Amino acid sequence: MFGDVSRRTEVVSAPIRRLANRLTRSPARVVALGFAAAIAVGTVLLLTPAATQSGTGAGVMAALFTATSATCLTGLIVVDTPTYWSGFGQGVIVGLIQVGGLGIMTMASLIGLVLADRIGLKARLNAAAEVRTSGLGDVRSVVVGVVRTSVLIETVVASALALRFAVGYDETPARAVWLGVFHAISAFNNAGFALYSDNIVGFAADPWICVPLMIAVILGGIGFPVLFELGRHLRGHRKRWSLHTRLTVVVTAVLLVVGPLLVLVLEWNHTLQGHDWGAKLLTATFQGVMPRTAGFNSVDYAQVDNATLLVTDVLMFIGGGSGGTAGGIKVTTFALLLFVIAAEVRGEKSVTVFDRRIDPRLQRQALAVALIGVALVMVPTLVLLAGTAFDLDVLLFEVTSAFATVGLSTGITAQLPSWGQLILVTLMYLGRIGPITLVSALAARDRGRRYELPTERPFIG
Repeated sequence: MFGDVSRRTEVVSAPIRRLANRLTRSPARVVALGFAAAIAVGTVLLLTPAATQSGTGAGVMAALFTATSATCLTGLIVVDTPTYWSGFGQGVIVGLIQVGGLGIMTMASLIGLVLADRIGLKARLNAAAEVRTSGLGDVRSVVVGVVRTSVLIETVVASALALRFAVGYDETPARAVWLGVFHAISAFNNAGFALYSDNIVGFAADPWICVPLMIAVILGGIGFPVLFELGRHLRGHRKRWSLHTRLTVVVTAVLLVVGPLLVLVLEWNHTLQGHDWGAKLLTATFQGVMPRTAGFNSVDYAQVDNATLLVTDVLMFIGGGSGGTAGGIKVTTFALLLFVIAAEVRGEKSVTVFDRRIDPRLQRQALAVALIGVALVMVPTLVLLAGTAFDLDVLLFEVTSAFATVGLSTGITAQLPSWGQLILVTLMYLGRIGPITLVSALAARDRGRRYELPTERPFIG
């Protein structure tokens, strides 16, 4: 009898195992499924009556949009976070932000380490696809390092913010701690959710609020591989920086200067008018940093100049560092394409970056990521432009913000029709897992030919 039961169980479980093997064969696919699962769980939790202050439960679109925005670290909203969601709902949101920031597979690998004190090959591949490690042997230390780094930075920033909220704004200790924790997690994970209806506009001239948020955003957006390498360097390991770290640091530094400078110039007599020098500099710096892709705003983007919107579009599309919490096509992709253009202009046969030659296959991967990113921005913008009454500048801004998982908005998100909001939901999901899935798939796919076709050169340019 028991043998019959065992055989029947085997018959039932075999198809399930085959399906699981197919789904987990690709680490990139597992990452995509992990984020989808987190969004689904978050949506269900936000649909419960306890998640809203009214106690009647959220609408399906509000729950789905918010769960996607939180898990994908975007920050776009269709309902007001502090007034619509209850304490439980806000807790679900910040939990989804943390899960999305650490990465579904990073968290799964950590749980496996804690429970079994070991990590399997498949789990290593999945974690590597999420946190961008260079090899399998260091995944265990990287997974633990990601969690330690995240907790450390978030704790320091949360403490600074909580102290300021308590001392400077007379918040109760419990409320100050909650505000500090929520905004620290949201900032380090580049999410941009805030517990104030005007986001950070009310603190635009307060450096004790804005500076910790900017530091958290920069550290979270630069990428864990870079943070780890910089940490080893500070601890006395004077090993030469990797090309990835040098590219990320240099391009990030340039963008952190160019972005705020452009905002300062373009908004000097506009949204910055009436502020003193210090407030102007702080606000411009804050809004030059946030497109990396945090989503906090200390000015009303519905009031900024169109030129500022375009500059912000570019900064959002570039995004932050690989292996971090930022979105966009990533600064290394952008930098590599610039070096490709420079090499072509100079007539060089190979592309070199910081005395290192770049593999042609990597150049094609960068080009593929960038062009797919352009398509994912332009096609939805065209659809929304044809189907709504909004102008091109605000729609392009909204779509770029969704794709790059930024969260900045001119305020039209809640006014879009349901099908338009579903487009943004799809973009947020693709923007978060798209680059990971694409690059991992391209890197793992190596299909050779047994023969080569004749060469021919079409006209270019």
